[in-house]
Amino acid sequence: MWRPALSVENRMGKGEKMEFKTAVTEDFETAFQYIQALWTYNTYDKEEIRTVYERVIRDENSFAFFVLDEGEYKGFCHGDYFDTFWMSGRTCYISSLITNEKDRGKGYGRALVDHALQLARRERCKAVILDSGFPREQTHRFYEKYGFDKSCYGFELELK
Repeated sequence: MWRPALSVENRMGKGEKMEFKTAVTEDFETAFQYIQALWTYNTYDKEEIRTVYERVIRDENSFAFFVLDEGEYKGFCHGDYFDTFWMSGRTCYISSLITNEKDRGKGYGRALVDHALQLARRERCKAVILDSGFPREQTHRFYEKYGFDKSCYGFELELK
């Protein structure tokens, strides 16, 4: 299974380089920090999350990567590819996308989405979907500015 780790010129005009790093086992501690920051209303069993993380990074229908700038982690993205009748084919679902709070507004979120879309196109996906919690209004504006449309309400039912 081949997963790209790409370098691209930063679009922030500073002449720095951003790098996309495919998540590997050794990145778990960093990924875990992002996961905790994204869903602050949850509590996490670190070992259970480690098990899920290992499954994700091994799954050919999943992706997980970081954006780094001059070697410093700036954000994290994770998603999956699956087939849907709704789109009559392959769809990409971005389930985690977060940047460091202090680095927001600097282009790292856009870079994460750009890279996720590039991966989705390589997988011949017909759409990219995501969801975002009601209180994340600033995040909603980011997605709308990027070009995403509000298309539905999400519902969940925890199985016990």
